[in-house]
Amino acid sequence: MVALVVACLLQPNSVLVGAQRQLTSPSAYTPGYFRIGYPNGDLPSTQGVCTDVVIRALRHAGRDLQRLIHEDMGHRFSTYPRRGRSRDRNIDHRRVPNQMHFLRKFGRTLPVGISGRELATWHPGDLVYWKLDNGLDHCGVVSDRRNARGVPLVIHNIQQTAEEDVLGRWRIIGHFRYPVRQS
Repeated sequence: MVALVVACLLQPNSVLVGAQRQLTSPSAYTPGYFRIGYPNGDLPSTQGVCTDVVIRALRHAGRDLQRLIHEDMGHRFSTYPRRGRSRDRNIDHRRVPNQMHFLRKFGRTLPVGISGRELATWHPGDLVYWKLDNGLDHCGVVSDRRNARGVPLVIHNIQQTAEEDVLGRWRIIGHFRYPVRQS
């Protein structure tokens, strides 16, 4: 049992590694509707929005959010908050409300506070969702780096992919761990 725990601690967090890899060549914020391949469809690595940071990080961990959300919408289409008349594998997974809906069902929902005991619930590779001051939704991946107060930095894309001290900048509306792991 001890060997298993040690192996888990030594194994890199593949969601975090997937997010960190995006920092080597940051994507410019590129909103809009794009036709992409399926499954594992993506924009060029030089383009993307906040949801693409999450999608690419999870893809590095072996989870194709495009396929997972598209298939789940095939079973529960009416439960998803952002949808057209039918499923759209080009955009459905790139919408914050749809990602949050999927994560509530298949991920681990965690506390959204960043002080006291709740601060300890934020682990590298966790996914965070905010409501920006202008009312728009935003998301990112929790880093393994922390500020002087011990609050994690976040890898996100609001202008371009960056790792910044923004966890408490906006109202946190979601904190998830996916895929679910023991950490």
